[in-house]
Amino acid sequence: MRTLFTAARLFDGSRLIPHPVLLVEEGRIVSIASRADAPLPIGLPIEDFADATLAPAFFDVHIHGAAGHDVMEATPAALQTITRFLATRGTGSFLATTVTAPLDVTLRAVEGLANLIEAPHTPGHARPIGIHLEGPFLSHEKRGVQPAEHLLAPSIATFDRLVDAARGHVRLITLAPELPGAAELTAHATARGVRVSLGHSNATAAETRAAIAAGAASATHTFNAMRPLDHREPGILGTVLTTPSLYAELICDGIHTAPEIVRLWSSAKGPHRGILVTDAMSATGMPDGEYQLGGFTVQVANGRAMTRGVLAGSVLTLDRALANFIAFTGANLEESLPLLTANPAAMTGLAPSAGALTPGSPANFVVLEKSGQLRASILDGQRAA
Repeated sequence: MRTLFTAARLFDGSRLIPHPVLLVEEGRIVSIASRADAPLPIGLPIEDFADATLAPAFFDVHIHGAAGHDVMEATPAALQTITRFLATRGTGSFLATTVTAPLDVTLRAVEGLANLIEAPHTPGHARPIGIHLEGPFLSHEKRGVQPAEHLLAPSIATFDRLVDAARGHVRLITLAPELPGAAELTAHATARGVRVSLGHSNATAAETRAAIAAGAASATHTFNAMRPLDHREPGILGTVLTTPSLYAELICDGIHTAPEIVRLWSSAKGPHRGILVTDAMSATGMPDGEYQLGGFTVQVANGRAMTRGVLAGSVLTLDRALANFIAFTGANLEESLPLLTANPAAMTGLAPSAGALTPGSPANFVVLEKSGQLRASILDGQRAA
């Protein structure tokens, strides 16, 4: 069955199309045109979203779980629950993100995640399209809630074990650049097609620049778990904000970063290098209470996920992050959309599998108000409910 979707405008991942006509058949995009260039076909059902904007479904490169489950459970039931929930919030693709744990636990988790990534896709659900290893090669000083006893020194051999266990599905790894061997591991990971994101770090500016020179592509939840900015030693944070080529994540929930800091980050990274992420954990979409992140317990109350007085992930969703970003910065919807579509896809090298709308690709898109508020989420041509 063919269905037409129309709206005031459509962002396809690179350009804005006025008065679009999006033709979908059997869950895939057949064509995208403007009404000025192609008249509406006669006799087909039409979903008209009037003054709204159509855009690619969101891509979250940093998410640990949702709806009561953690990705490290790595079971079909857990992932199905997570992917069903994410679909309702506009997320179409994500990198299943681990936390630091005993190495054998992480190896089992990434092997299980690889099985699920390779399993047949459930229509109408978000799709895990890779793995993000947040650890174990992180700084003790800036570990946040990552368990100190399981942190490891950068090791090419250990990295290769993890990547091989994941059967090549590791797309991103967070690494502290000041650790001995970090630059060598960055170069090795990059050569294997894994992007390196700098984070959980107390690095100096020089140590950060060395990792960037070795191939680092991004920064993990900028400002959080990072050496503070100093006007004489800018450190990792100053270097991230002033390196034009480097992408940078941000958790835009008003808890991890204040609105003033969101504006600073936006000014520094611009519309082409900023990436909005959730860092969401299993409590996302759930009532306040006690939940798991990896292997440890997190208390959630009033939107804050805490362990031992330290923030432990978030309960943010990307649709809320987008609306917050627009409210905090005054940016318009069109210039904000790349932050959770085209930019994460470009950083990970997964474009156009995510972050774009193209003929032949799955009909995964969101319907948005000017404020960034989500009106509808459509995955594989069907509304997520």
